[in-house]
Amino acid sequence: MWTLVESPVGQLRLVANDGAITAIEFMPADYADGRVRGDRADDDPLLVECARQLAEYFAGDRTTFDLPLSPAGTAFQERVWDQLQKIDYGTTCSYGQIAGRLSMTGHGARAVGLANGRNPIPIVIPCHRVVGADGSLTGYAGGLDRKTALLGLESGALF
Repeated sequence: MWTLVESPVGQLRLVANDGAITAIEFMPADYADGRVRGDRADDDPLLVECARQLAEYFAGDRTTFDLPLSPAGTAFQERVWDQLQKIDYGTTCSYGQIAGRLSMTGHGARAVGLANGRNPIPIVIPCHRVVGADGSLTGYAGGLDRKTALLGLESGALF
């Protein structure tokens, strides 16, 4: 099931399945990826709660989320997404730092970047908080303008 909500970074589609949030999609979304979305359910309690928490986040009143999450990915992607959730509000971390936390060497930062780009629940799983080794804003599946806006919201508009 899913619903649409408006946000400062554009319309978002919130998707839930089996009692957990499975995706947040920046609209317009690419529908050819095969993910099950089901019927529209604007009054579903979980989707309503997700929308409420996102509204609080965008208003600057929420720094963490308390939602059941079920992102679908490989075991490695899930390990990366778990690390993303440990990056505090208003801070950033580099791809290499995350690779180091996962005891990866060599091309670990690149692998982390690829997994980061596949995060199906952006904002709540804060992939926007990952930056290049030099602090630069590197790619973001939602677009660099959204990444800049989200980091600006969290850091007092430093980006």
